Amino acid sequence: MRNLKTVKAAKLGYIVTSLFLCGTGVFLMAWPEFSARVLCQLAGILLIVCGAIKLVGYFSRDLYRLAFQFDLAFGLLSAALGLTLLLDTQRVILALHVIIGVIALADGLFKLQTALDARRFGLAHWWMIAVTALISATFGLILVADPFAGAAALMVMTGLTFLAEGCLNLCVAVCAVKIIQNKKEEKQ
Repeated sequence: MRNLKTVKAAKLGYIVTSLFLCGTGVFLMAWPEFSARVLCQLAGILLIVCGAIKLVGYFSRDLYRLAFQFDLAFGLLSAALGLTLLLDTQRVILALHVIIGVIALADGLFKLQTALDARRFGLAHWWMIAVTALISATFGLILVADPFAGAAALMVMTGLTFLAEGCLNLCVAVCAVKIIQNKKEEKQ
């Protein structure tokens, strides 16, 4: 029963943080003049929360063990980067787009592997995970390369990357996290 609750909590956490990422992305695209310092602090908090949720997901037992398979290392990395963003905002602010880009690139590549594993398991919507993973990884790579002439364009691209990451994680939570209750757990 406890494990079932852990998987449900991790899935709900993934969905909530995914929606928050999407909302943040849309906000940054609509208001690209938003303060980079405040964004750095918000990204730090979001990375810590996402890292904690990824750790909960990793230690839960979803049916296929696909959605959370890389979340131990990625959860620890996210939490560490989040702490760095909060504790050293002034120095990190210049590299914020690179940090967000690397995270999106890595997450997209890991989720691409998740999509291919989901295909082997016979999950019908594996291709949705693959497409969103490729989009997220591409946006992350663009952020790292930073081909933009101004801060506003960079902020819009950061918003697009947040939106892509939110869609990717939402897709993984909905398509790959399977919760099965057995009869023994239902009676408790």
